[in-house]
Amino acid sequence: MPNISASLKAIVSSIMALFISSSALAFTLEDNRTTHTFNHTPKRVVSLNWDLTEQVIELGIIPVGATEIQSYNEWVMQPPIPDQVPDVGTRAEPNLERIAALTPDVILATATQADIIPALEKIAPVVYLENYTADVNAGEVAIQQFVLLGKLFGQSELANQKIAELDNEFTRLKAQLTEAFGSDLPNVLPVRLSDESSVFLFTENSTSDYVLKRLGLTNPIPLPAAQWGVTQKRIDVLKDVTNGYVLNILPFPYWDKLNRSYLWKAMPFVREQRINSADPVWSYGGAMSLKYLAEGYTQSLLELAE
Repeated sequence: MPNISASLKAIVSSIMALFISSSALAFTLEDNRTTHTFNHTPKRVVSLNWDLTEQVIELGIIPVGATEIQSYNEWVMQPPIPDQVPDVGTRAEPNLERIAALTPDVILATATQADIIPALEKIAPVVYLENYTADVNAGEVAIQQFVLLGKLFGQSELANQKIAELDNEFTRLKAQLTEAFGSDLPNVLPVRLSDESSVFLFTENSTSDYVLKRLGLTNPIPLPAAQWGVTQKRIDVLKDVTNGYVLNILPFPYWDKLNRSYLWKAMPFVREQRINSADPVWSYGGAMSLKYLAEGYTQSLLELAE
């Protein structure tokens, strides 16, 4: 009997240790809809929106499915989606059969997919993360979501490390601008030229304005918050940039037409050669897009300061 009792105790101890270990892996996560409980760290993720796909890849997680991959690699660019990741359709209408076939542990969705969440939930838990609405600061939310996704995928240490590196990069770039322009940093207007007659301007809740503030720069045409942090205006609005710099985020295929425009030639920043291009960066991305925006703006301004 003593031997049997000892054996039973050993078995019970092993079961209890396994239970405790499994329980320790369980965690809760609150998204923009509900609170989820996960019994283990998800390994297979399908991401249905570009900003979330970017965040996941920056955390070292390769999704098992993503949307509009070719267009993502043309517009978002950093980081690229690896070639082996299957495309599951468009952001607005992802293919549910393709997603189900990939047997994901979790699906990442945002407002673009809000109407199909009940169908997605039949496949896997759906973590719903909104950004780029008119009532939030897109830069701050991108950072918050990066940290949350770090928790979801067991990459909290990496997420916190990258956020710390982001803060350090803002400090470093601001120091470079101060060295080039002095302590009184210039007004800077990043834009996306649409064609020879219109332009997209960033609003106060945009990632662009978040980056300007972190670099110590001022937007000379401040605009109230808007959906996606952007609004389209006629190009003549740029005449109000009388003592600042204009940075156009590439690509822009209409330079020849624009440079023939008398209105464009009359712009103060054009006459005084205070305009430059900035490298292509996605303006509606995740936390690390903030770094890429800051680096692009800084490099473009330093070229003008030479």
